[in-house]
Amino acid sequence: MDIVVKGRKTEVPERFRKHVAEKLNLEKIQKLDGKVISLDVEVSKEHNPRQADRSDRVEITLHSRGPVIRAEAAAGDPYAALDLAHDKLEARLRKQHSKRHTRRGSGRLSAASVADVVPGVAQLNHNGEPVTGDEAEGVPTTMMGSLEVQGEGPLVVREKTHTAAPMTLDQALYEMELVGHDFYLFVDSETKQPSVVYRRHAYDYGVIHLETDPLAGSEAGGAGGALGG
Repeated sequence: MDIVVKGRKTEVPERFRKHVAEKLNLEKIQKLDGKVISLDVEVSKEHNPRQADRSDRVEITLHSRGPVIRAEAAAGDPYAALDLAHDKLEARLRKQHSKRHTRRGSGRLSAASVADVVPGVAQLNHNGEPVTGDEAEGVPTTMMGSLEVQGEGPLVVREKTHTAAPMTLDQALYEMELVGHDFYLFVDSETKQPSVVYRRHAYDYGVIHLETDPLAGSEAGGAGGALGG
C-alpha cells in the first residue's frame, strides 16, 4: 500500500512526510480494512490571519476496493491537524470494520424460525392478536422470499428511526460512499424535503425528492418503485 503526501498551495517538508509515514500505522489500517489500495494525504494552508488557529488543514483519503473513506481536520499546525484527521479516519475504519463483522455474524434466526427455536413463543394473527392452536392450524402460510408468513402479508420484519441533521446532496453522496450502501436517505438542507440518493450505473447517481401534497388522496399513488430508473 502506498502513502502519497502532497501539498495544495504549500510546500510539504520532508520531516512532515516522515511523520505521516510513522503516524499512519499501515499494519493497523490493513487489519481494519484488508482491501486498502492507497492513502492520499493532502496538506493545505490558510493564509488569513483570522484563521490562525485553523491555518493548517490535512485531508486523508483512503482508497480501497470498497467505499472511499475521507477524514479531514484543521489546526494551528499541520502536525496537530494530522493527529485529528488520523483519529477521525481510525474511528470511521473501526465503524466499517464493526459493520462488516456484524453482517458476517453467525447464529442469526430468521423470523420464520423463531417459533421453532424459542419455546412458548406466541403466534399472532393478521390483526396482531394471539391465536389458539385450532386457529393457528387454519391460518394459510405463504413464502415471501426467505420468510414464511402466516396469514395476510406483507410482514414488516425491521423498523428503524434515525435522527439526522439536514445536509447537501454532496454530503449525502459522501455519506453513502462511506457506509458502502447503494442508497442513502437524507433531508435536503436546501429544499427541506425528504430525499434519497442512489447509485445507478458505474459512477452515475440519481436522487429522489419527496414532496408532500395534502390534497392528494390514495388514488394518486405513492413514491415507491425501483430506484434504478
